[in-house]
Amino acid sequence: MRTLALVLTIAALAAGGFATAGRRSAPPEVREIGKPVSCIALSRVQESRVRNDDVIDFRLSGNKWYRNTLPRGCPSLGFEERFSYATSINQLCSTDIIHVLQSYGSGVHEGVGCGLGKFQPVEIIKKPKAK
Repeated sequence: MRTLALVLTIAALAAGGFATAGRRSAPPEVREIGKPVSCIALSRVQESRVRNDDVIDFRLSGNKWYRNTLPRGCPSLGFEERFSYATSINQLCSTDIIHVLQSYGSGVHEGVGCGLGKFQPVEIIKKPKAK
């Protein structure tokens, strides 16, 4: 089996609705719209958004969102907002480990490893804009 090593890097963009540095704020509200699943197909992942040390939202093709709440959290994930993973199949599963990517000097290195939770299908609730 060939190992796929994929890196997802998320930049903090004010327009993207991300929280401020430190990522201690609550992630956007969601409504659960189905039963959690153990795996999602990597070929369908369009983007991921690190919400804080505990939550990553994945947008799949068809604008379907899955929220992964890490069972034990992941120190510095919310601050760095990027992670890597390696898998031998074309799926990311609740049994997989992600690694926080940290900048050191002129390079990027894998930091702490953290386990994923199940992938909960969700609908992100949009808050009305203040007038």
